[in-house]
Amino acid sequence: MVEFSKRNARTWARMGIRATYGQALSGYAAENPNVLALSADLGRSSGLDRFSKEFPKQFINTGIAEQNMVGVAAGLARSGFDVFASTFAPFASMRASEQVRMNMGYMQEPVKLVALGSGFAMGFLGNSHYGLEDLAVMRAIPGLTIISPADCSEIYKTLEACIGYPKPVYIRLTGAVNCPIVYEDDYEFTIGKAIWIKPAADITLVSSGTTVGHCLEAANRLAEEGVTVGVLNMHTIKPLDTDALDLAASTASTLIVVEEHMRTGGLGSAVLAHFADAGNPGCRIVTHGIADRYGETGNYAYLLKIAGLDADGVVDLVKRETANV
Repeated sequence: MVEFSKRNARTWARMGIRATYGQALSGYAAENPNVLALSADLGRSSGLDRFSKEFPKQFINTGIAEQNMVGVAAGLARSGFDVFASTFAPFASMRASEQVRMNMGYMQEPVKLVALGSGFAMGFLGNSHYGLEDLAVMRAIPGLTIISPADCSEIYKTLEACIGYPKPVYIRLTGAVNCPIVYEDDYEFTIGKAIWIKPAADITLVSSGTTVGHCLEAANRLAEEGVTVGVLNMHTIKPLDTDALDLAASTASTLIVVEEHMRTGGLGSAVLAHFADAGNPGCRIVTHGIADRYGETGNYAYLLKIAGLDADGVVDLVKRETANV
């Protein structure tokens, strides 16, 4: 049984996203021999080094062959196993996109494909390893559920919810070590249902992944200046919680979507598409993500800062956008 506490939240944050993923999956594998982990030769990098040693019969290294990994995962999933297959985000979403489309989308094999290092998390490895277009690719595949946990605690929640879940899932892991803490206590997590971190307000931030933590810090800082900001954790990007979005739009004058992804095809695009179908939301909608260009290479925190995706950037964004109303 996982204990959600301030101490564990701090420990997991120091470990980082990938190490927490490996530890969490190890814990669930110990309880359930039906849980399998597949890796495209990223045992240590994926946090699965311990898993491979403790549960060798539940671990398969397919080598640097992401397309084959998805095919193997689909066959095992059809055989009744709970399969979590992991590799870096661009290779999961683009190199293996045909296999994801056919085996996970068309054939609906319930593989859980874990995209490591999404966003800028791979830092100095540069644009070849950044996962900034993956949502645009994965959102276009019918029948695919997409989840991006807000912090390390939510990784545990996500994996738990995915065990036995009868549909294919793309799990997008952003962030690195010392990622922002959003949840210190236990809470209810349901696939497809967003979570209000701060209640809907005249200004509401909608986000997913570890940018939720930066939005929360920004909202806390703005509150000290007398500015009330709502924060909505849209951890499930597909299917989108449109009820939560409608509530946000009915309360806000400005709805700001913040994401560590290209502005094209990500969460912001999903939100805009919803309101294009639903009609006039009654508020301004601002999307804030990565500009349409290849970015710099460098330290993760530096990359977030120059993209305006850290807490400082979000504070500036809110002030700038609300001044334009």
